[in-house]
Amino acid sequence: MFEVRDDGAIRWLVIDNPGRRNAVPTGQWGRLAELITEFEASESRVLVVTGAGEDFCSGADVGSDFSPGSVAAGYAMLEQVGAAALALHRCTKPTLAAVDGVAAGAGLNLALGCDVAIASDRARFAEIFVRRGLTLDFGGTWLLPRRIGLARAKELSLTGRMVDATEAERIGLVGRVVPAADLAEVARTTAAELASGAPLAQRFVKAGLDRSSEMTFEQALSFEQTAQALLLTSEDFTEGVVSFVEKRPPQFHGR
Repeated sequence: MFEVRDDGAIRWLVIDNPGRRNAVPTGQWGRLAELITEFEASESRVLVVTGAGEDFCSGADVGSDFSPGSVAAGYAMLEQVGAAALALHRCTKPTLAAVDGVAAGAGLNLALGCDVAIASDRARFAEIFVRRGLTLDFGGTWLLPRRIGLARAKELSLTGRMVDATEAERIGLVGRVVPAADLAEVARTTAAELASGAPLAQRFVKAGLDRSSEMTFEQALSFEQTAQALLLTSEDFTEGVVSFVEKRPPQFHGR
């Protein structure tokens, strides 16, 4: 269901169920949470999430005969979905979604949960839940309005309509759209750029930006002052200054 491979400092997590547009079976969300947690504990510096074949992920693999059987069973299943979303949200290292083809439902929210999202020009996006008689999951209630604003989030979620790559880039669902043939290479290049950054600084950047909407301006300044004071004593800061003076690329080690 999932393929994991390491390419230097970059870890690739490939959702591999192309016959179902890379939909994730109900019993596999817990495994996804485990794989994300394993990445966080690894020496890899960047996680790239993508799909096998020509699609990213169409969400949960729910067939016409699917039924959890009871509210309690449905809740238990959704706990696993939530565990995967929370593991991704708690990653202190950069994450990147490389989106080709369909990203729908929990698949779209998986992409939104990554720090950076790059899409091919044939990518399509939908918060499809309402068309299946469901509400958002995989953190979409929190992620979507923060990415595109409340008004657009309501419109896309209440209609479940499909958004093409051009509109997705325009409204901020993704940061960049590239030709489908270039997606893998652009994702690799972007991931390498992220992997070359200072890990401690990236950790503080992520923590601050993720909390920014919940902080007052004064709290944000306090966070910055504390984080910057700590980073000024790090080996990475020293390396950043020395490499600049010596006119060479920095070699950061997260210390």
